[in-house]
Amino acid sequence: MSGQQKLQVVEFTDSVAGAACGRLFAALGHDVILCEPPTGNPLRAREHTFVALNAGKHSAVVRPSEGRDSWEALLSTADVLVVDLTPAAAASAGLTPDRLRYRFPHLVTVSLTAFGLSGEYSETVGDSLLAESYGGLATMVGEPDQRPLGLGGEQSAHSAAFLGFYGAMLALRGRDRAGHGEFVEVALSDVAAYMDWKSDVTFDLGGALPIRGGSSRGGWRVVQAKDGWVGVIFLAHQWPALVELIGDPRLAAPGLDDAAERAERMEEWWPLVAEAVAVREAGEVYTSAQRLGLPFGYAADAADLLTCEQLLTRGFVLPPDRRRRDVPVVGLPVTVPGMRSADAPAPALGEDGGALAARLRTASRGEPTSSGTEQEAGHGSLGPLDGLVVLDFGTITAGAATSRLLADYGATVVKIESQGRPDPFRAWVMPGGGSAASGGSGSSTSPMFASNNAGKHGLCLDLKTERGREIAHRLIRRADVLVENFRVGVTTRMGIDYATAHRLNPDLVYLSLSSQGATGPESSYSSYGSTLDLLSGLAAVTGYPGQRPMWSGGDVNYPDQVVSLVGAALVAHSVVTGQRGVHLDVSQREVVAWTLADQLAEHAWTGRVAGPDGNRRPGSTPHDTYPTAEPDGWLAISCTTDAHRRALAGLIAGLRVDERERWWWDNQDPVDMFIADWTAARPRDEAVAELRSAGVPAVPVSTAVDRAREQRYQERRTALRDPEWLKGFPMILHGFTPPVPTPAPLLGENAQNREDGEIEEFLEGILSQRFTR
Repeated sequence: MSGQQKLQVVEFTDSVAGAACGRLFAALGHDVILCEPPTGNPLRAREHTFVALNAGKHSAVVRPSEGRDSWEALLSTADVLVVDLTPAAAASAGLTPDRLRYRFPHLVTVSLTAFGLSGEYSETVGDSLLAESYGGLATMVGEPDQRPLGLGGEQSAHSAAFLGFYGAMLALRGRDRAGHGEFVEVALSDVAAYMDWKSDVTFDLGGALPIRGGSSRGGWRVVQAKDGWVGVIFLAHQWPALVELIGDPRLAAPGLDDAAERAERMEEWWPLVAEAVAVREAGEVYTSAQRLGLPFGYAADAADLLTCEQLLTRGFVLPPDRRRRDVPVVGLPVTVPGMRSADAPAPALGEDGGALAARLRTASRGEPTSSGTEQEAGHGSLGPLDGLVVLDFGTITAGAATSRLLADYGATVVKIESQGRPDPFRAWVMPGGGSAASGGSGSSTSPMFASNNAGKHGLCLDLKTERGREIAHRLIRRADVLVENFRVGVTTRMGIDYATAHRLNPDLVYLSLSSQGATGPESSYSSYGSTLDLLSGLAAVTGYPGQRPMWSGGDVNYPDQVVSLVGAALVAHSVVTGQRGVHLDVSQREVVAWTLADQLAEHAWTGRVAGPDGNRRPGSTPHDTYPTAEPDGWLAISCTTDAHRRALAGLIAGLRVDERERWWWDNQDPVDMFIADWTAARPRDEAVAELRSAGVPAVPVSTAVDRAREQRYQERRTALRDPEWLKGFPMILHGFTPPVPTPAPLLGENAQNREDGEIEEFLEGILSQRFTR
């Protein structure tokens, strides 16, 4: 594939993950054929979800089980196939990795399933709740004395979609070089485990088992305002600004200016903060805090998001006069060349897909070039991004984790810091600790730093000096990609903003991962992951019924994790499609809000505002986490069909079921109590085994302890030990095994202290070498 050639994508999916992955291709200007049965894709029964995830696609009535000649003709000319079939279903349809590799050697296949293509759960069709439970993420979401929660919406499904898109881009670049396709395997549960990597670090260091911290206690809290909820978020040095915001002289009491003493006296001063916020409007508290530099957020709901000036100004939310029922109410959280109009509708069943399919069938690539026996996948030594040079100005997670993902698959990444102001993650406070913990090597660097920065080169520059900027500009002239996640305006002061970088290197792909994007009235506001949980709308739909909004928490910071997947995917897409010289302006707030597009559409067309509903989801019941016999032991159940519910009723003696269609939905509370009584009398793993044996989709709610013990995570390399614990890889490329990354760089001397000759030699060494793994 060369230039900006349009990709041909075939999609055989029923799930949110598969549909969202296909939607990314369509929104970025590629041709996507959604293959549907005559009765239509199951998501059509959920109108707003179908529109949000299928806009811009073509629809063709064809299915693998209904005639191989038809779909094989489609695949013979396609670039990418997106599927969500379990191994047995794939074998029945003739879409196994080996057969696809043999029959369509050019094809890149992206497989998106709940639990991957191997292991005891591989035949289980699951959703985000089951994935987040089995992967362990649910253990970290919710109040510590209440049940674990899945994040609102379908977060693991959307994260897997972003990752599948990234995997496809990697595979296409590899195809350009090697001449053959690739099979990309993404498991939603692996993605959930990957998101919770900080829990693994904490547990590996001998700390207490990490568990959900909630939003009603601790150093940051969600408190009730006059008309909503506000996230009170601040760092220790910002206490004077908080005192000014609240305006209560009692907060100036002796000793409260000391962070350690303040932590001991939380129950003295937190009620004062809550009392002051309770009589003010949430939006006013938010804007007043931001003017003081405090990274507060407010719990935006669907109504807030659709009328938000920031989102309307950036064009992320469509204005009312452009809204149509068959068009998503939001666009992608980035603008790139070739992106399809936000007004592209979802297709009617069979709409122009047949004509497009017929056209593709006439453009056959020819017969397979492999031999008559199905071939084994190769494992190349060079990563698909080999030769790509990335300048990493990212910090903490959003930017640094993005460039780690690029380094994992072959890019040469140069992490640039200042000795005076290094990446704050180097000194990050470990959960439950008062200072940065040390890794096993004795370094004073926080072990959190390693997982986001392994596999990179390190370089220290003081960009406040002319000499430092001069060296940075030399690097920019020779790089392919620049990644940054500073507050808007910082890069301009540093002399590394997009305009400057583009002038120095017109081919540079420049990725900005700011809180709310580079433009708009709130673009200069600051944030942490918990801020974005609130501003994106995610916290407003995560939580227990009738209680406060719930964020993912500082030990997860889901928005930071998911935006790194998006950042890496967009960089790879620009490289693969030849879109050089672009500024990828990504709003972290919009990335998370995009995953809730169906709920925003539901409000636009029905007026309903979704709120916290525990683990219940439309179309599924029972659908929740339930206690087991162990202390804080839990399992998750997701019944999506009548067969699942009949199996559950048959297993739990005494569960009297009325055959009326709505009975299960009308009696969710008593049914959940009945199930909880049954599960609480049994050890977790025994209860899960009984449920699964009866045909009920169930999984354990895993913890960091489970991930440390189970070989699955080591075998699938979502976690590494070399010899200390390190965040691994979130997906499997069947044709490439990423090597264990080199250690994260130490903080070295400032490069500008070297002579010109030394500088050139130093830069040449960094930019020309490949790591010896």
